[in-house]
Amino acid sequence: MLKLLLAIAVGIVGAALLHLVIVLSLPTFSDRDAYSRVLSEGEAFTFHILDQKPDAAGLAQEDPFLETAVCSFDTEERPVQLTAGSGVPFWSLAVYDPASNETFSINDRTSSGGKLDVIIATPLQATALRKAMPEGLNQSILIESAQTQGYAVLRAMAPQPSYRPLAAAFLSSAGCQPAE
Repeated sequence: MLKLLLAIAVGIVGAALLHLVIVLSLPTFSDRDAYSRVLSEGEAFTFHILDQKPDAAGLAQEDPFLETAVCSFDTEERPVQLTAGSGVPFWSLAVYDPASNETFSINDRTSSGGKLDVIIATPLQATALRKAMPEGLNQSILIESAQTQGYAVLRAMAPQPSYRPLAAAFLSSAGCQPAE
C-alpha cells in the first residue's frame, strides 16, 4: 500500500513538473509560427520572394521546382487585391489566416484566363463590392473572410533551371495591395 501511494505521489509531482515546463516554454515557441515569420519578412501588402536558404525570419523555398513569395495583409480598413499575370508553366496561390489555416486556394488552371485576380474582403466589404461592382473588378474572384488578417503564398513552377528567371519575374510582378 505504501508503494502504491509513493508511485501516485511521484506521478502527480512528475505531471506537475511537466506542465510547468510546457507553460514556461510557450513564449519561446509562440513567435515561431508561420504567420509571425511572414510578418517578419517585411512590410505588409508586398510579395516577398523567398530564397533557397532560410532568411532571417526562417522562411525558405522548400521545393526546388517552385519559386515562392509571401505577402501579409490586413483587410480591416480595405479589401486586399492579389494579382499576377501569366507566362509560367504553373502557378498556385494559397491564402491563410493568422492560425495558418488555409482558407482559399487557386491555381492557373482554375483561374480566369490563367491570370491571378483575387480580392479578399470581410463580409461587409464583399457586400459593398457586389453592390457597387466597380469597373475593373468584375472579373476578380471575391473571397469573403471573417478574419481581417492573414497571408498569401504564391508559387510559380520552374521545372528546369532555365525557367527560374521567368518564375522570378512572375513573382516580382505580382501585386498584393489594398483594393481601390
